Amino acid sequence: MNGETGRWIGGVALILAPLAWFAGLLLRHLVLKDFTPEQVAWFDDQPFAAPGQLAAYAANPGLVTAAYSVFLLGAVLLLPAFLMLAKIVAEKAPALAGWGFLLLAFGLVARVYFAGVDLTAFELVDKLGPDQATKLVMDDYVDLSYGLWRIPVTASFGQYAGGLLLAIGAFRAGTFGTARALLFLWPCTLWMGVLKESEFLSVVTAVALGLALVPLGVRVLTGGRPVDRKPRALSW
Repeated sequence: MNGETGRWIGGVALILAPLAWFAGLLLRHLVLKDFTPEQVAWFDDQPFAAPGQLAAYAANPGLVTAAYSVFLLGAVLLLPAFLMLAKIVAEKAPALAGWGFLLLAFGLVARVYFAGVDLTAFELVDKLGPDQATKLVMDDYVDLSYGLWRIPVTASFGQYAGGLLLAIGAFRAGTFGTARALLFLWPCTLWMGVLKESEFLSVVTAVALGLALVPLGVRVLTGGRPVDRKPRALSW
């Protein structure tokens, strides 16, 4: 892959990834819209969001499938988007860029695992009905969420450390100013596991990610300098 091709792939990913991420979280936020307030209150009283999400799938499988699929697409597209950001930051802060991207990538891989469990749970609803499927999932929910040897749930924590390192690197390199560094960091604190509900605040964090990444993607595609400010004299 030559530099021009990589620039186009990275620039497009920086624009499309946060848009898909936002769309997925918004759709996931809406999956309970057809339930009564009493039903939603019952779902909220449960220790985990899974019963509500499985009930939503049983009631409207098309919407829930679209919501979870678009969210997964956003997670997949974030991988080249973060890679492009790390490549830009690496010119001034290579260690922060490298470690930040690696840890963020671990978190994205964990989301792919969670998506696989989500799909399995939805297939159980199709085959067994919502009541039996919910019982089966909830009986082993913790094990399903943590994964083999707890590798997926451990990898998920990479998003916190990776987001912090890459945000600091982007600030030190001058790629982001203070505001955009914080906008980038905020959505990296979003925890999403198996059959998790998307709250309104989750949707807002996706808007923040778009405000941080989309302008950078436009600058990359148009050949502009991908910086907000002069870099710090000392880089890591």
